[in-house]
Amino acid sequence: MEGANSSSLEAFILMGISDHPQLEMIFFVALLISYLLILLGNSTIILLSRLDARLHTPMYFFLSNLSSVDLAFPTSCVPQMLTNLRGPDKTISYSGCVTQLYVFLWLGGTEGILLVVMAFDRYVAVCRPLRYTIIMNPQLCWLLAAIAWLGGLGNSVIQSTFTLQLPLCGHRKVDNFACEVPAMIKLACGDTSLNEAVLNGVCTFFTAVPLTIILISYCNIAQAVLKIRSAEGRRKAFNTCLSHLVVVLLFYGSAIYGYLLPAKTSNQDQKKFISLFFSVVSPMVNPLIYTLRNKEVKGALRRLLRKGREIG
Repeated sequence: MEGANSSSLEAFILMGISDHPQLEMIFFVALLISYLLILLGNSTIILLSRLDARLHTPMYFFLSNLSSVDLAFPTSCVPQMLTNLRGPDKTISYSGCVTQLYVFLWLGGTEGILLVVMAFDRYVAVCRPLRYTIIMNPQLCWLLAAIAWLGGLGNSVIQSTFTLQLPLCGHRKVDNFACEVPAMIKLACGDTSLNEAVLNGVCTFFTAVPLTIILISYCNIAQAVLKIRSAEGRRKAFNTCLSHLVVVLLFYGSAIYGYLLPAKTSNQDQKKFISLFFSVVSPMVNPLIYTLRNKEVKGALRRLLRKGREIG
């Protein structure tokens, strides 16, 4: 047992789509383009939120936090994916896999809590507009952001620590694009019932509770929006909230499918691609969702580009 475990400490093999080698170059190009779009889109939102005084509001403070997560989230796994897709070597070091596991879960948990915080911000803005600046003061905004980041870290410590205590018995082939908890648990040769129970419990808590809070917030928001007399006011409130709701559905939909549904309801290939969607596609489309329907962000981008041309 000890010998087998020590061999697994050397490296893991990320299988990815190695059973379909003819698709690897296509995936490499698509993944590289997606990653560049992630870097461009999320960096732009962070830059605009910092440089444009009109965006110095709680909404864009939380949005810049979300973009920071969406920058770091794929960065924790995409470079390794690209490396493995380039050639026959699919290995990742033990320390690299452990780091990827902790960071992946930390940032995933953080994003889930941030979406709750952003729903609360929209609730206060729509349902308590006269008290918005008083309630959403800078101290509360920083506190809520800290809770999101620390809550995500707690999620990571619990799940990753339990997973890494499993005996691997020399099993090294991770049937996924990255070192994720469900794929790592499948490597274990011992009893994994406790780990699966902890995984399901933590995932349920970090999914059901936030999602319930978000849905309740949006029920109240919908009632408040319908009471707005101005058609322009209803449209603006609807557009702002719709962008956030689409991001929520993308994030939690993929999380529920990838982590909470029993293995019998979906095959491993589906799980792998949901994992890829969760870590790459969602961070790539989030900036587009928030900018395409947001006049303030588009206006800030035009002002920034105009200043750049004037300086040039």
